[in-house]
Amino acid sequence: MRRDEIGDLMAFLAIAEECNFTRAAARLGTSQSSLSTVVRRLGERLDIRLLTRTTRSVTPTDAGLQLVDTLRPAFDEIEARLLALNELRS
Repeated sequence: MRRDEIGDLMAFLAIAEECNFTRAAARLGTSQSSLSTVVRRLGERLDIRLLTRTTRSVTPTDAGLQLVDTLRPAFDEIEARLLALNELRS
């Protein structure tokens, strides 16, 4: 997996959790337009729609929810392992 693909997955997760591009962009320190590009690119790569967007809301599709259910524990585990490694330095 390429590094940019991991970033795309992290961005998707933030959007799906926030249900809002503006809040996700603020959380990640990026622009809404870059997140929009990420979601389009990820959807094209997977060949499936991940989010339903209207002018007022963003909600994950069933496929998007499955991806969130896969990503959240995986990223939590990675974060926990990195913190454990940091404790070894002490």
